[in-house]
Amino acid sequence: MAVKPIIFTLDDEPQVLNAVNRDLRQHYRSDYRLVKAGTGSEALGALRELKQRGDPVALFLVDQRMPEMTGTEFLEQAMQFYPDARKVLLTAYADTQAAIDSINKIELDYYLLKPWDPPEQNLFPVLDDLLGEWSSEVTLPYDGIRVAGTLWSPTSHDVKDFLARNRIPYQWLDIEQDEEARMLVEQSGNSGHRLPVVFFPDGEVLIEPNYRDLADKVGLKTQASQQTYDLIIVGGGPAGLGAAVYGASEGLRTLLIEKEATGGQAGTSSRIENYLGFPKGLSGAELASRATIQAQRLGCEILTAQEVVSIKLDDPYRIAVLGDGSEITARAIIIATGVTVRELQAPGVEQLTGAGIYYGAALTEAAFYRGQDVFVVGGANSAGQGAMFFSRYAKNVTMLVRGSGLEASMSQYLIDQIAATPNIRVWTRTEVEEAHGEGRLEALTIIDHEAGERSKLPAAALFVFIGARPHTDMVAGIVQRNSAGFIPTGPDLRQNNKWPKSWKLKRDPYMLETDVPGIFAAGDVREGVVRRVASAVGQGAIAVSFVHQYLKTV
Repeated sequence: MAVKPIIFTLDDEPQVLNAVNRDLRQHYRSDYRLVKAGTGSEALGALRELKQRGDPVALFLVDQRMPEMTGTEFLEQAMQFYPDARKVLLTAYADTQAAIDSINKIELDYYLLKPWDPPEQNLFPVLDDLLGEWSSEVTLPYDGIRVAGTLWSPTSHDVKDFLARNRIPYQWLDIEQDEEARMLVEQSGNSGHRLPVVFFPDGEVLIEPNYRDLADKVGLKTQASQQTYDLIIVGGGPAGLGAAVYGASEGLRTLLIEKEATGGQAGTSSRIENYLGFPKGLSGAELASRATIQAQRLGCEILTAQEVVSIKLDDPYRIAVLGDGSEITARAIIIATGVTVRELQAPGVEQLTGAGIYYGAALTEAAFYRGQDVFVVGGANSAGQGAMFFSRYAKNVTMLVRGSGLEASMSQYLIDQIAATPNIRVWTRTEVEEAHGEGRLEALTIIDHEAGERSKLPAAALFVFIGARPHTDMVAGIVQRNSAGFIPTGPDLRQNNKWPKSWKLKRDPYMLETDVPGIFAAGDVREGVVRRVASAVGQGAIAVSFVHQYLKTV
């Protein structure tokens, strides 16, 4: 998106200021915005705000003789904000020498003697030439959200990832590469040097924002519209979205609560090629976007940047307690919180996470490692999909696999694609022993268990895909979990031919029901589940059918 550039006028005489703006409006209003000020200090304050909003200034038309500061003095300071803008002084005959001096001092583009009547002869031709020069040399800035930070800032990565996964367009400004971006951050009042700084088109600035503040600002829904629902779905991955579509379409008042972005771990996948009905494949983000829109169209309410921290029971109701302390009541709950990649346990990894070391695909960062060497830890489908995506940008992608091969953990189509990609190499029986770098990842120590050797290799980035940890802390002490934190459901609850003591009903638990009636689990969070996107979507849909059966009994 592009915004109209600005013609900025400054004159301490109101009659002159109004007259020049009247003439400019007549000639330029279709292509330019007009901003005026009556004093130098007022003008500098306006420029500061315009700069923070990213509004372009094409030309300054400034009176030379003003009591607070001269036009030349103002333009000297204005050039710090807009060095490429064209500069024109309005002068009286007696100020001609001062205007000539300004040509040398501030590279003044032109000076006009007052009065300029008729403008068609004495004003517009001059300004037309200068504006034409400016538009041919300057690219109009992006008229949207801008995120300023550094590639090696973990919080900058988190904000970019949150916006990207929620499909909110933004422009990235690296203050280490862009001097203008660095000045913009300094002028934002960020005295603590905290990053990132997020600039919005309306002029508001958020410094190192949390997900909740960011979600509120970009218009994502963070507050429920009702106090009670038929069904609450906790988690917005494929299972949660599948449940949302079917719950809403079948008439249940349905609320989905997602702490980051819909799509879950699958939403970060660069390519899903074995999902039914998409012969050319689709990205996880595309699948998440389609499913989110579908669920909302059918009537599901979706909260973003809200986390369910605990579940309470108040029969026959189940209550979701959110991180802000608020509570939402439902007749049934589906836990579809999925899993996240386990943390890599090696010296140096924790300190460099977000500064060259990333968990999952981190699609927002891939392009920044163009032509460099990156590493992928893991041997399952997610690691293979990530390696294929990174191979588009990186010079070399090295997969570090603990096992003796990929066959036991990866789909054959991915194995074949990897084998056919010349800049991907697979090292089996290898692990990361240590990560090295000052403020950013610079190298990795790799141990080769087959050869019994260690080597320290340069590394620009490391992407980690090593197993799964379920998000089930919110049901701790309420719902039965196994030793790894996964939730057994239905027949898996039966041990030694007996149901758990917590199950008090005469009927058997439904297939996706936990040991607490009315609380169901779907997707990767379940014990012993097949971890595939299609399987998760199917479980979400099936869980809704069991919710209907349960609701008939209460």
